[in-house]
Amino acid sequence: MARIIRIIIGLALLAGLGVLLWYATSPPPLVVQGEVSADRVDISPRVSGRIAKLNANVGDNVEGGAVIAELESPQLVAELHMAEAALAVAEADLVRVNSTRPETIAARNAELASAAADVTLYQEDSQRQAKLITTGASTQSRVDETTRNLEAAIRKRESAEANLQLAVAGASKEEKALAASQVERARSSLNQQQVDISELTIHAPIAGQVTTRVAELGENFSAGAPLFSLIDLQNPWFTFNLREDLLEGLKVGDEFDVAVPAIGDAKIRVKVTTINAQGQYATWRATRATGDFDLRTFEVRANPVNPVPGLRPGMSAIASWPAEGH
Repeated sequence: MARIIRIIIGLALLAGLGVLLWYATSPPPLVVQGEVSADRVDISPRVSGRIAKLNANVGDNVEGGAVIAELESPQLVAELHMAEAALAVAEADLVRVNSTRPETIAARNAELASAAADVTLYQEDSQRQAKLITTGASTQSRVDETTRNLEAAIRKRESAEANLQLAVAGASKEEKALAASQVERARSSLNQQQVDISELTIHAPIAGQVTTRVAELGENFSAGAPLFSLIDLQNPWFTFNLREDLLEGLKVGDEFDVAVPAIGDAKIRVKVTTINAQGQYATWRATRATGDFDLRTFEVRANPVNPVPGLRPGMSAIASWPAEGH
């Protein structure tokens, strides 16, 4: 019995020694480190102005579309008033060329009536002179004079009729088209000024947290100058930079587990959404002159399968590699 016990103990010692030897000679597990990232938006005004009101500060969470700042610009307000006046002038001119005053039409009617009365008068005179010349009571020169007067009266009546038609019709088609174009141009200019005025109110383009605030009350900012920076904490992702020999068939849609020390040891399931080759500068170079080759670096981006409270950009993410489950 004692011999059997010694044999068992010896075998156990040999097995333990083998396990220790295996652990001592086996390579340590590879751990890759990435970080949490999120969309960042820099907010800038489209027009120049002075900061009149600030509604957000660093660390504030804002909703998409919320007013976070208001600018003021007396110059834009003055230009808006000028555009409104220009539109009023253009519209008045359009009304003018498309209509005629009643007094003008009445005057043209009176001129036509006077010309028509002259025609009637000279027609009667011409007929009378034609009868008198047959009896010798009139001369040929007098007949010729009444004929010329009648023709002049007829021409005057025709001119009065044309003037009346012009007064009723108003301006020409070309003048009306030009006036209408002037109205459209003035209206477009006014619309542009109204849009510029609306741009003095700065809205948050996304829901997120303010990470940077450059704006200060009373400061002047030109168009395009950054005022705030926002990050989208609702949709973070993980990014890892891996050598190509570590990808091992990894593809978009695969899932694996990562750990974020900043929020505990719980495993977070993530899904690969992007695998992009980095630039030529991001390359591991061969360490030997022959028998090896350069390896490219790839960015692997993965999104959490389920929402994870507390994730913030910049947090470290750790994963054992090769990743299990992909």
